[in-house]
Amino acid sequence: MDLFAKCYAPSLADEYRQKGIYPYFRALETRQGPEVVMEGRRRIMLGSNNYLGLTSCPEVVEAGIRALEDFGTGCSGSRFLNGTLTMHLELEQELARFLRKGAVMTFSTGFQSNLGIISALVGRSDYMILDRENHASIYDGTRLSFGKMLRYRHNDMADLERCLQQVPETAGALVITDGVFSMGGDIADLPNIVRLAKQYGARVMVDDAHGLGTIGEGGRGTASYFHLEDQVDVYMGTFSKSLASLGGYMAAEERVVDYVRHNSRPFIFSASIPPAICATALAALRYLMQHPELPTRLSELSDHFRAALTSRGLAIRESKTPIVPIFTYTMDRTLQVAKDLYDNGVYVNTVLPPAAPADGCMLRTSLMATHTEALLDEAADVLQRVLSESHE
Repeated sequence: MDLFAKCYAPSLADEYRQKGIYPYFRALETRQGPEVVMEGRRRIMLGSNNYLGLTSCPEVVEAGIRALEDFGTGCSGSRFLNGTLTMHLELEQELARFLRKGAVMTFSTGFQSNLGIISALVGRSDYMILDRENHASIYDGTRLSFGKMLRYRHNDMADLERCLQQVPETAGALVITDGVFSMGGDIADLPNIVRLAKQYGARVMVDDAHGLGTIGEGGRGTASYFHLEDQVDVYMGTFSKSLASLGGYMAAEERVVDYVRHNSRPFIFSASIPPAICATALAALRYLMQHPELPTRLSELSDHFRAALTSRGLAIRESKTPIVPIFTYTMDRTLQVAKDLYDNGVYVNTVLPPAAPADGCMLRTSLMATHTEALLDEAADVLQRVLSESHE
C-alpha cells in the first residue's frame, strides 16, 4: 500500500472547503492588534493570544530591532554549545525573579517546553496524571517520557484522587494541569490539586501558557492567583502570548532546572531562541513589570465583554479570564457562524472535536488589554446578529 494513500483520501478539510466554511490559515496583512486587516478587509480581532497587546508596543519592537543590529539574525547552535547569549541569561534570571522561583530555563517554543520538561522528569517507572482538557503538547510530552499516563475528568478532584490512589508507593508521580485552560478559559482547581498531590506524595506541574500576564498578582499566573507560588513545583509557560514573542520556559527550584538542562533532549538538540526573539520577550517582561495595571485592565475588559454577550442573550461558558467561549453546539453551525462573523468583520476561533464534545462546539473569543469597550460592544452586536440568524 502506498504510504501517501491517506493524503489523497477524502477528508473533513476537503468537505468544509467545498462548503465554503473552512476556517483556517486566514492571512493577516497588519500587526496583531484589536483591529486588523485580513484578506483585504478590516476585522475586529477576537482570536489572538496577544493578551497584553504588546506585539505593537514601541519599546518591545525597538528591543527586537536593536538585538538584530547587535547580535544578527540567529545563534546557529544549541544552548549547550555556541547558542547561549548573555541576553538568554538575563531573560531567565529576570523571569525567575518575577515568578519567585529559584531558576528558569528557556526553550525554543512553548510546545517544545512541555515535551522537554515532561520527558526529562518522568522516567519509565513513574506516573503522569493529567486533566483530560490539558493542552496537546502535554499529551505528546507524556509519549516521550516512557512513564505511565493516567487521566482524570476535567477539574474533577474525586477522579484525580482515584488516579493518585493507583500510583504505587515506589513510583514517582507528576500531576500536570493547565493553569488557565486554553479552550474553555476556566481555571484549574489548583488548591485541591496541590492538597491531593501532597497527600499522595506527588509533584505538581502547571502549564501557565494562558495564565502568565492574565491572572495573579501583576500577571504572575495561576499559582499567584491562588497564593500557592511555593506549593507548585514546576511552572511551564510561553513567550508567544502575553510576552509578545516566541519560545517557552520552565520555572522551578535550581536543582530541578539544572537536571532538566542536562537531560532534556528537546532542549539539548535544538537551536536557541534567536536574538531578536529573546530581546522582545525580555522587553515585554520588563514592560509588564513596569505596568502591573495591564492585567487589571484586561480583566475589566473581559468582564465587560461577558456582560455584553449575556445581556444580548448569548450562551457563554463561564470564566474569569480573557478567554470567553460562546456555545454554538454543532460543528457545521460553528463553522458557518465563524464564516459569517468573518464576513461581517469579526474574527474568532472555532473549538471543534476533539477539543470539544461533538454537541458542545464553541466559538473561542479572546481579548487584549488594548481593546476598548466600544470595540467590544461593536463586536457583541455583530455576534448577536449573526447568531440570531443561524440555526442549530
